[in-house]
Amino acid sequence: MRAVRFLAGSREPRVGRLDGETVVDAGAAGPAGFVPSPEGWDQVGRASGARYALSDVRLLAPVVPPKLIGIGLNYRDHAEESELELPDVPVVFAMWPSALIGHDDTIVVPRDETRPDYEGEVAIVLGRTVKNASPEEARAAIGGFSAFNDVSGRRAQLETPLRQFTLGKSFDTFAPMGPCIASLDEADLGSLGVRTTVSGEVLQESSTERLIFSAETLVSYCSTGVTLEAGTVIATGTPGGVGDSREPRRYLTPDDVVEVWVEGVGTLRNAVEKEA
Repeated sequence: MRAVRFLAGSREPRVGRLDGETVVDAGAAGPAGFVPSPEGWDQVGRASGARYALSDVRLLAPVVPPKLIGIGLNYRDHAEESELELPDVPVVFAMWPSALIGHDDTIVVPRDETRPDYEGEVAIVLGRTVKNASPEEARAAIGGFSAFNDVSGRRAQLETPLRQFTLGKSFDTFAPMGPCIASLDEADLGSLGVRTTVSGEVLQESSTERLIFSAETLVSYCSTGVTLEAGTVIATGTPGGVGDSREPRRYLTPDDVVEVWVEGVGTLRNAVEKEA
């Protein structure tokens, strides 16, 4: 099953079930958007409201997370291209939820950012609150997954004193997510395909089989001493092929279109423009 948060006309945000190219209204979204709890999935599964063609609605980021967590160097090939040793524990950084945008929204590169990069990822979304979770508790807390683009301002991230990861990855519009949250009914989080295409060119293609730390390990580790509320999003890391590690380097430019495909989710698409 796939759940979306959307706008139809001038109405307030709604949640719905995505059936192919049709969105079935399941009710008001609420301030947290779609949280993939058992109750949330039940609401979407029983959706029987108005039906909209997908092309007639605006898809929003499916959830409004209390925490948005990024993971660095979690694919072996990305660590290798970055010329860094494999980490012994997950590399964790924060992103501000205000950076979130939805499918078909525009990535706007700030005036001073000269090295905007793409990072296609699988994002997991918690359906229940956990703290100090065991691997088993962590697995049970994962309510769904989505496609995510951890757009990265490499100038801010890498050229500033002490490296401003949080700032460089939290510019407005730098966290596209969607188009939906998929349930785990028929999915294996340890074997999902992920692909990033920029203006028609495939630049990243991998599988979560190549993750260094599994989704369960990430939830368990990030919950150590920290409460992870239901709705928390963890972007699980990006595979090799990022623009900053290519020769020649391949940064995002105005009029680029970035597409992140995740198996079981579909394709998240966002155009790029420069801040006026």
